[in-house]
Amino acid sequence: MATPTASSSLMLTYAASTVHPQDLTPSLLSFKPKSFSLCPLVSYSCRDRISGNWVGFHSHQEAKFGTSSVVAAPAVATEAEVDEDEDEDEEEVKGEGGGQAATATVASRKPKKGKAALPLKRDRTRSKRFLEIQKLRENKQEYDLKTAISLLKQMAKTKFVETAEAHFRLNIDPKYNDQQLRATVNLPKGTGQTVKVAVLTQGEQLEEAKNAGADLVGGVDLIEQIKGGFMEFDKLIASPDMMPKVASLGKILGPRGLMPNPKAGTVTANIPQAIEEFKKGKVEYRADKTGIVHIPFGKANFSEEDLLINFLAAVNSVETNKPKGAKGVYWKSVHICSSMGPSIRLNLKDVLESDLPSNA
Repeated sequence: MATPTASSSLMLTYAASTVHPQDLTPSLLSFKPKSFSLCPLVSYSCRDRISGNWVGFHSHQEAKFGTSSVVAAPAVATEAEVDEDEDEDEEEVKGEGGGQAATATVASRKPKKGKAALPLKRDRTRSKRFLEIQKLRENKQEYDLKTAISLLKQMAKTKFVETAEAHFRLNIDPKYNDQQLRATVNLPKGTGQTVKVAVLTQGEQLEEAKNAGADLVGGVDLIEQIKGGFMEFDKLIASPDMMPKVASLGKILGPRGLMPNPKAGTVTANIPQAIEEFKKGKVEYRADKTGIVHIPFGKANFSEEDLLINFLAAVNSVETNKPKGAKGVYWKSVHICSSMGPSIRLNLKDVLESDLPSNA
C-alpha cells in the first residue's frame, strides 16, 4: 500500500513483508520527461500536479531504503520548472529580436520609382516613346480592321518611315511536309521599298533581263562574285538551266533567304515577268517553326485605304495557299503593328469576312 509521510513531498511505499530492501539492486537512475524506473522489479511513473511535467529521481543515492517507504525529493521538479522558464524567456527574446530585424528590413526598402515600378518586367526595358504610344490601345482587346489600321498609323512616331507588318498565327506544324506554308503575294499598292533585283541566266536571256529592268545580270561571273562576298541585291532570280551552278551558293544564300526557289517565284523561265512583279511589290512569305507567318504589307505613310487593300491581299493569299495537312481551325489569331510599335490584336471574324474594295 502507498501512504504519504509529509504534505510537501511525494511518498511512494511498498510492503516490507513482500519485498525487502536487501533484495533490491540499486541502478543509476536518469531523468526522463515522462517516466522513470527505480529497479527491474519495481517501475512506476508520477506527474507533478503543479507544473504538469513528469518527474524522476535524480540518482539512487537520493532514494531512502527504509522498512516502509521510499521518498523522492521535490527539488527535481522545481529545478525542471526553472529551466523551462529560462528557455521560454530566451525564445521570447529571440522572437522579439527577429521581429525587430524583419521590421528593420522592411523599413529599409525604398519604394521603386520610374520604370522599376512598372508591374510587367518586359515594360521596364521599353523606351519612354514606346510606353506612351502603348497607352493608345487597350491590352488584349480585339479591334476591327479599320480602327486597327488607324491606330497603327498613330503609333508610328519614329524619325524614319516604319513598315506595317502583319502576323498570322495558324494551326499548322511546319515540321510535317504536308503542313508547310511557303508562297508569294502581289501587294496591289506595293511595299514602299525599292527592290534591287539580280538575275542569273545565260544566252539571249541576258539581254531580256537587262531590258526588263534588272539591276544586276550575269552568269558564272556573277556566281563567282557572290562566292567572294558580293551581296548588294534584295532578290536573286535564276533561270532553270542555271540552277546546277547556283547549287554551290546554297550555304551562302540559304541563311539569308536569297536562294532561288520555284515556290518563291525566283526560279522561272519567264524572267521579265518575274522582274516586273518583284519591282511592283511581290512579297515572299513562309511559316516559321511555330506556325506564324510574318508579312510586311506597306509603309506607315501609306493611306489607310492602301494599307487595307494590301492587308486583305495578304490574308487572301494565306487562305488560298492553305496546306493540305492543316486540320481543324486554320486561323488562330491576327495581329498588326509598325516596325517599332506595339501589336494590335484584330477581330478574327471581321478580318475573314472583309472583302477587297472594288477599286483595288
